Amino acid sequence: MNNILISMFIDNELDLDDKAAFVVRAHGDASFREEALALLHQEKLLRSDVTVSVPETTIREKRGLRIPRWRDLMRPMGLVGSAVAAALVAVFLFVSYPHDAGTTVSHRFIIYQPDVTRVELAGSFNEWQPIALDKIGGSGYWEVTVDLPRGEHRFSYILEGDRKYADPTVITREQDDFGGENSVLMVDV
Repeated sequence: MNNILISMFIDNELDLDDKAAFVVRAHGDASFREEALALLHQEKLLRSDVTVSVPETTIREKRGLRIPRWRDLMRPMGLVGSAVAAALVAVFLFVSYPHDAGTTVSHRFIIYQPDVTRVELAGSFNEWQPIALDKIGGSGYWEVTVDLPRGEHRFSYILEGDRKYADPTVITREQDDFGGENSVLMVDV
């Protein structure tokens, strides 16, 4: 308990009344006073600057004819090797390999609409020409798989031939020119 009280005094965590009580106790109790002084001395040492003298070193340089070692001979080659590696990295960073622009990815469009008799898909990937979705049994789900090229595509479902409906599973949307909403799909090949 004494250590905690002394530590609080040293760290200035006591209010004025507690500090006054601390001084009275230190004045009346010799062992408490000695313990407080010892901890204050320890704190003073901890907070003081620590200086360490560094011994002076002497390095002797060999004079005269020196025969180069293998490591010394390889040093220029190491520089050449580093330069070659850097050049190769630069070439691979700036040279792009052509990819097949016709590469497509099959994408499955699926929507839950149990109360309709016809669902179609129209988008920028098919010049907005409707593609019929197939009903999956009596589950209320409709699906179609379309090969999509790389890039950003806009699309909407068309319900019952006249009602546009954005895909609820695609977060990115945009307003179209007719007051409706299109879903935006990004395809990476």
